[in-house]
Amino acid sequence: MTSTGGSNRSLSRLSGTAATAAALLAATGLLAGCSSSDGGDPLDGGKADGGTVVVGSNNFPESILLADIYGEALKAKGVKVTYKPNIGSRETTYGLIKNGSITVLPEYNGSLLAYLDKKAAPKSTEETTAAINAKLDAKLTLLQPSAAQDKDSVTLNAETASKYKLTSQSSIADLKGIAKDLVVGGSPEFQTRQQGLVGLKEVYGLEFKSFKALDAGGPLTKEALKKNTVQAADIFTTDPTIAKEKFVVLQDPKNLFGFANVQPLVYKGGLSQQGVDALNAVSAKLDTKTLLDLGAQVQLDDKDPLDVARAWLESAGLA
Repeated sequence: MTSTGGSNRSLSRLSGTAATAAALLAATGLLAGCSSSDGGDPLDGGKADGGTVVVGSNNFPESILLADIYGEALKAKGVKVTYKPNIGSRETTYGLIKNGSITVLPEYNGSLLAYLDKKAAPKSTEETTAAINAKLDAKLTLLQPSAAQDKDSVTLNAETASKYKLTSQSSIADLKGIAKDLVVGGSPEFQTRQQGLVGLKEVYGLEFKSFKALDAGGPLTKEALKKNTVQAADIFTTDPTIAKEKFVVLQDPKNLFGFANVQPLVYKGGLSQQGVDALNAVSAKLDTKTLLDLGAQVQLDDKDPLDVARAWLESAGLA
């Protein structure tokens, strides 16, 4: 169902990722010249005019897809929407939604909580949401969580898993004696996050040979893992490349990566009750299997995420 010119549009929406990651190192935390299919600078700091809802996304394909799902669900209810895709990591987008530059952002509840409170250790989705609400900026609110989950992970390539006799039933803890021989890759933020190298050392006692800064579970990370430039990497658990390349995702028995339900984060006052109801209806229909299927269409079949979003919303009776 790829539309005419869809490939160009996808490239436009995804091409800013490398520049985005580099710009995150700037002291201002702002990105200049990040491309957007809707035009303009997504980080100009201005709030939406005329009741327009600004739907933003982080710098990886699934976030862009989810933003398209949210935006098109809102449009189906007559809400005026503009997109600001592929902005950057949570370290950037949280500030932008807090100041009202973004109205709606797809989030992963456990990952957001780890950003807000590194010591939190909830034991359920409900506890996760409650803990987030206790730390969330007063100008923001979470809508209903979906059943769909997509976690960070420690994932090995097939060669490394075979060498050390590790399988998908093996644990991150099983790396304790061999991590010193492995190069691990991920986004620059993975090196300093609790749900990253910091937590892997504190919770599992792992110290890797070295860390290679790549991207947020994107093509750089997956290609490095495939080519054995890194032996372990942070790959999101709904990534269809895992099955395609026979990567091995290790179990996380100590729950370092927690819960990761997809959940809309909203700037209060920026979304009508009709908009809230539309996004809660999306969450009620979205599960992990669906998210994996939709992601495969974008990442493996090279379909435009906007087309994929529209087709799913129609099939789910939400458009």
